[in-house]
Amino acid sequence: MKLRLLSFWTALLIFLSHASIVHAAPISERFVVDGVVIDLVETRTLPIIDLILSFDAGSRRDPPQQEGLASLTQALLFGGTTAREEQSLAEAIADLALQHSGAVDQDRSILRWRFLADAPIRDAALSLIAEIVATPAFPEPIVVREKNRAIAALQESLTRPEVVAERTLWSRLYPDHPYGRLPTAESLAPLTREALIAFHRRHYTRATLSIAIVGPLSRAEAEALVRPIIAALPEGIPLPPPSPPLSAPSSAPPSPIYLPHPSTQTHWLVALPLIRRDDPDYFPLLVGNWIFGGGSFSSRLVQAVREAHGLAYSVYSQLEPLADPGPWTIRFQTRGHQAETARAIVLETLTRFLSEGPSEEELRLAQTALADGWGLRLDSNRKIADWLAIVNFYRLPPDWLNRYPEAVRATTAEAIRNLFQQRIDLSALTWIAVGGNDDPR
Repeated sequence: MKLRLLSFWTALLIFLSHASIVHAAPISERFVVDGVVIDLVETRTLPIIDLILSFDAGSRRDPPQQEGLASLTQALLFGGTTAREEQSLAEAIADLALQHSGAVDQDRSILRWRFLADAPIRDAALSLIAEIVATPAFPEPIVVREKNRAIAALQESLTRPEVVAERTLWSRLYPDHPYGRLPTAESLAPLTREALIAFHRRHYTRATLSIAIVGPLSRAEAEALVRPIIAALPEGIPLPPPSPPLSAPSSAPPSPIYLPHPSTQTHWLVALPLIRRDDPDYFPLLVGNWIFGGGSFSSRLVQAVREAHGLAYSVYSQLEPLADPGPWTIRFQTRGHQAETARAIVLETLTRFLSEGPSEEELRLAQTALADGWGLRLDSNRKIADWLAIVNFYRLPPDWLNRYPEAVRATTAEAIRNLFQQRIDLSALTWIAVGGNDDPR
């Protein structure tokens, strides 16, 4: 009977996890439980709860010479707890049809959970999540195994030109900041079980936790939902900003960095630190970026580099806001013998955009795409939860998701032009080119 019941719930969860409901911009509620800030979107469309735990335990918290510790710590949360070995833990997760995924970015350790709202399963899921997050055992053999896996994965990734370009870019953009410190085999190999335990003790606490919830829950029900997790964690202390702070870019224009790689394509990355997640100019920069390089085939970059000159299949620009100013990045690939021509056209296109700004027609098309398309970026509970977790962790206004379309439509062409002129210094751009050495000329 138990197996049949679990099979039923598992099948229902799989079916519903692929169901999409088109949402209007959601209304969220913010409240605090035992010092932990919670953002909730109540929706009754699915009998499923999406829960995201964000800890201030991203890679910026890696100690010097221990780069990779944050990612390894999160991976080892599933290597067993003080109450269950790894296999027993995996079976408990499967029995509840508890879906989970994790990620570690520069700022956050993100743990995503999805489970049925049915009370017995919900309560068991919350108890298990609390156990995983609060009482990992970090067994020595599994620490060694996961560390070796991480080193092997890193070494394999370094054979790909796009990875080499990305790592080089971050290290050059942030030479004296934690964002620029990246894992290496040399930093991963010495990591110990004791280092994992110490990192977990300091960074997985109530003081570093933010919670986003989407599901069929009232505020009172949501408060009850998270209490087992919060109660299982130590109180902890808020962590200071990483040191040193982000330094100003050098006034001397950097030369392009060329790295050889046996590929026919040259991978170009162009960037400068630009935007915090809570930047008051976020929306004009967002709309301006869409017009310049973020708006698929309608963007200035695509029209100039791909359509007019046929130099790249994919070319785009992207805002990557973080707690400290994250990069504004241009990415494109082109044949090795065309690398300099493509670079010149990208620079010319950017120079012209900074000079003249967007046209009113470009602004109208961008506002339509971003504002009217916002609902499609929130067309499932899972997507809402991901955005809500960002709003929650970075302490954006609770109604940020709801105000997004209005803020996009309020942006003017003049504001975009002025901001791009003020914020994007051509002489401060970092240019990285990797590969193209095997392109037959």
